[in-house]
This record gives sequence, C-alpha cells and structure tokens, in this order.
Amino acid sequence: MKIARFSTGGDPQYGIVDGDELVVLVGDPMFNGFETTDERVPLSSAKLLAPVIPRSKVVAVGRNYAEHAKELGNDVPDHPIIFLKPNTSVIGPGDTIVLPPDSKQIEHEAELAIVIGSIAKNVRAEDYADVVFGYTVANDVTARDLQKVDGQWARAKGYDTFCPIGPVIETDFDATDARIEARVNGNVRQLGTTADMIFSLGEIVAFVSRIFTLLPGDIILTGTPAGVGPFVSGDTVEISIAGIGTLTNVAR
Repeated sequence: MKIARFSTGGDPQYGIVDGDELVVLVGDPMFNGFETTDERVPLSSAKLLAPVIPRSKVVAVGRNYAEHAKELGNDVPDHPIIFLKPNTSVIGPGDTIVLPPDSKQIEHEAELAIVIGSIAKNVRAEDYADVVFGYTVANDVTARDLQKVDGQWARAKGYDTFCPIGPVIETDFDATDARIEARVNGNVRQLGTTADMIFSLGEIVAFVSRIFTLLPGDIILTGTPAGVGPFVSGDTVEISIAGIGTLTNVAR
C-alpha cells in the first residue's frame, strides 16, 4: 500500500494511492489507522509533500555498501556507522535543494529509508518489521568537501533541504533485492540493489535502537550504493527505488 501526504492548497492530508487518485484518509495513518473518507483526489491536482516529517530524528548509516566505501577510500566497517541529520533537513518531492555557499562540492546519495511506526528500544534484528511503518526513497545530500575538512559529518550532512524524501511511503515493500538508481539530468549516476547492503535492515534497526529510542515518524537512511557524485544549481536529481517510486528535486 502506498501512502501519500499531500496538499490541495490547504492543510496537509493523507491518502492511499489508487491508480491516478488518492483515497483520502481520516488522519495520519501512523496514529489513526487506515480509515478512509468518502473523498477522492486526482493525483494531478495534489501536491505531494514529504511523506513524513520526523518528530524526533533522522538516523543515517554510512558506508553500508562495500563499493561505496571503496570509492571514497574507506574500509568496510565491522559495525554500522551512524550519524544524525536534523528534521529541518527534510523536504519533499518537487521541493528545491538549496545549495549552501560554504561548499563547492554537493553530492547525491540514493538511499532506501525506513519509516519507524512505533516506539522502539532494543529491538531484536529478527523482529525489526514489527516497529516499521513502511519505506520511502531518500537522498542523503552531502557537502563532500566539508565532510573531508570537518572530519565529522554534522555540517556536511545537516544543511536545510539536505534530506529529500518521498514520493510516498510503501507499507508492503520487499527490500531483499530492490533496484536503487540515481540520475542527474536524466543521466544514470548510481545503480545498485539493496541485496548489496553490508548490514541488513534488521541489523540496522537493532543496532540503532540499542543507542536511541526510536519514535513513530523517525526515519533511518540505510546507506548508498557506489556512484555518488556532484550536482550543481539547475540540475534535476532523481532517486528511484523499484517498488516505491521516484523522488525528484531541482537544485538551486
């Protein structure tokens, strides 16, 4: 089931994607379930928003694909490397990625994002699906030059607009071997599959939940395949994951 958060000019609403229409839900399905109203909205007349705004945090995993670690000259880690992105970095499909003047090298990172659906602490890897609401597409935008200068990742990963997500949340997603692709102005830059993750989704949720209490609406970015690269003002960045959809943003 694909869940969208959208607007038709008023307050945000939630809907189930049904062909070229949205079946409007009574409220946020993460808290109110999937009760529907009698209203249907054409997708063509709705603006899709970030499908969730984390109330607490965005947790991201670095170097979770061996070839990506290799392309940046890093060893494959023996445990998940995690960092935080503020919720103010989150934007939705069609929103603008604002390029900060501090950096001369902004890069895309195509990622699968886990959307947490319940309070979670010390989750066992085999039980991770019990605390997951669904999955969406993410772009872990990175100021690569600042990442190298700072030696830690908060500034390079944390600027406003540096976490585009969307276009929808897929509640029934098979992450066993899903194709991940990044395109800049239509040219393929990254092409990989979730089968190449070093740490599985269960291992990631278990590891993260030992450190942080995860709250409903928190998201976890699960790492990026090889092929990360720069984009500049005016470029269109598309991140696609088979089974979920395509997230499109323009940089300015």
